[in-house]
Parts: sequence; structure tokens; C-alpha cells
Amino acid sequence: MTIKIAITDDHVMVLRGIAAMLEGTPELKVVGAYKNATQTLEHIGKDNPDILLLDINLPDTNGIDLSKQLLKKHPELKIIALTNFEDISFVKRMLKNGVHGYLLKNTDKLELITAMKTVLSGELFLQKDIHKRLLNQSVNKTIDNGLKPNLTRREHDVLVAISEELTTQQISEKLFISPKTVETHRMNIMSKLGAKNSVGIIKIAIEKQLL
Repeated sequence: MTIKIAITDDHVMVLRGIAAMLEGTPELKVVGAYKNATQTLEHIGKDNPDILLLDINLPDTNGIDLSKQLLKKHPELKIIALTNFEDISFVKRMLKNGVHGYLLKNTDKLELITAMKTVLSGELFLQKDIHKRLLNQSVNKTIDNGLKPNLTRREHDVLVAISEELTTQQISEKLFISPKTVETHRMNIMSKLGAKNSVGIIKIAIEKQLL
């Protein structure tokens, strides 16, 4: 049986690199490569992959929200997060949305193939380090001690801009950083504050006296 794979990542080098890594493995076939969420939603029904390797950080939305949309439309699709984000809050949110596996981009071919075969068998696959950190967190549940979350200076700049109701593009122009970098900072802020959206960011930031 041939396993059909699609990849969503906005870095062309990553798309090519993964395709090249999987080349030469008879039971695997890359049927789609998408640079953003829009392309993914447009083509995935036609390409009909068994597995989607999905990055979290995308230019038009994030992989967390995209995974939820995709699994609602294509419940048979198996999604494996393949990303540089190792924050446990991202892992939890992806798993909550029904994602079947979570790998960091430092993975090798053997682990990637193992992950794909595992999720196709109906099981969950987590990279060892991610699995270990999830277990550690569940054993040592952190208690909110009222301390302020440790935001970087740039994250705080973005937080202030969010509180001013600026769009991603406006924040990008104000701080002289790319829209994608703005979104990365936004996701890091959401993670550190435990917020689900911009409204939550502002609410928690005010409670924590960050604004």
C-alpha cells in the first residue's frame, strides 16, 4: 500500500527537503506541497493525502487553527505537526484539535516514517522529547504563583501594539518586522499568558499588570 503524503510549510527549502528525504521509499508518495493555509484548503480535497505534515507558523493563519478546519472537513485525514515550536502549550492545543502526531523539524527519515505508520495504525505519535516534557508537566503541575510571565522586550512591544488594536500589518510596519515575525511573537505571547486569542491576551495582560 502506498502512503500518500502532503506537506504544508511556507519555506520552499523545507518542502523540497522533506520531499527529497522521502524520495526513494517505495511505499511513500508526496502528492501535494502547499505554501500556506489557503493552498492547503483549496487542494487537499483533490490531492486526497493519507497524511498531512503541517507546520504551525504559516503566513496566513496558524497550523493550530488550520488543523481544526481540516479535520472538520476531512475527518479521515491524519495530521502530524512538523514544526520548530516545542512549547508544550502548542502541543496540547494541536492535540486538542485532533492532530495525530507532533514532531520537531530536527527529526530524521526513520522517525518520520515511524510516525506516519504509527498514526495510520490509529495511534498517537509524539517525539520522545515532547512526550517526556508532556509527562513531566502532568506530574509536576505548575501552580500560578502570581508572578508576571517573562516576556521579551520585543514580545512586550507586540503586546502593547495588540492592545492598541493594530492589525498584524500595522504592527509589522510600526516595529519594522515582518508580518510572520509579528505572528510568531503573538503565538509566543498567547503561550506564555495561556490565552486563546487577542481578547484573551489583553484580559490576562491587564490581570498580570503587563499593560
